[in-house]
Amino acid sequence: MQHPEHQYLDLLSQVLERGDERLDRTGVGTRSIFGAMVRFDLSQGEAPILTTKRVYWKTAVKEMLWFLTGGTNIQPLLRENVRIWTDWPLAAYRRETGEAVSQEAFEQRILEDDDFAARWGELGPVYGKQWRRWLGADGREHDQIGELVWTLRENPASRRMLFHGWNVGELGGMALPPCHMVYQYHVTSDGRLNCLLFQRSVDLLLGAAFNFVGATALQLMLAQQAGLQPGELIWVGGDVHLYLNHLEQARAQLLREPRPFPRMRLLRKPESIDDYRIEDFEVQDYAPHGAIKAEVAV
Repeated sequence: MQHPEHQYLDLLSQVLERGDERLDRTGVGTRSIFGAMVRFDLSQGEAPILTTKRVYWKTAVKEMLWFLTGGTNIQPLLRENVRIWTDWPLAAYRRETGEAVSQEAFEQRILEDDDFAARWGELGPVYGKQWRRWLGADGREHDQIGELVWTLRENPASRRMLFHGWNVGELGGMALPPCHMVYQYHVTSDGRLNCLLFQRSVDLLLGAAFNFVGATALQLMLAQQAGLQPGELIWVGGDVHLYLNHLEQARAQLLREPRPFPRMRLLRKPESIDDYRIEDFEVQDYAPHGAIKAEVAV
């Protein structure tokens, strides 16, 4: 049986070999294909943490836990040593002030100065805001995650178990519009929780690996809260691309043979979806190839 990671490697190959090359929002340029799907079976405890390069899975899980708080400021992320969202507010600060501050100095000021963090660490109404506090036309806020957990417990046959991040009225205020946009859930008759994640845009070299881990962590948490077992994670990509400064790294990754997927499990069952911490996650038997470095396009 073919290793499930080959699905991802095949996408890398497809983009390299037949991707449409064009300029993009960042100015770096991309090579992309449109429309892709991969499927991972979580039912035996295996997690799709890529092995052909090291994935810093704790960073991805911490990001997911931050989304679940409804937060939109990078200060809590920096306190957890997560720096993957700094590029956007840093670019805005440099652009608006003209100050050529280093990333390290900017992050340190965010950590030490709450007023500075409130002004310059804010990302706008990004993922967590929409997931936990979607603002309706009537002024009421909607907790999509809370409603999802309730429905998984009380009406698991529903075909309306999903949450969405693409709030058209608030896109203009976001540092980055949501890439992983829609998560839909499905419960089988024997109590397995499946997830289909639609991602409108994916940085295949850097972003996809994190998205697989974050979605897996969320699926484990939701399953536990609803008394279900993890089932299948289905990932669907819209614009699936490699940045033009990532092509050599992708070719290098394709030369590596996948190793067995590690196992991810939860060490306790918190009272609610809001009470998970990074210490609740354990990953066993992760022995990947070395990390592959690449620049994030902002």
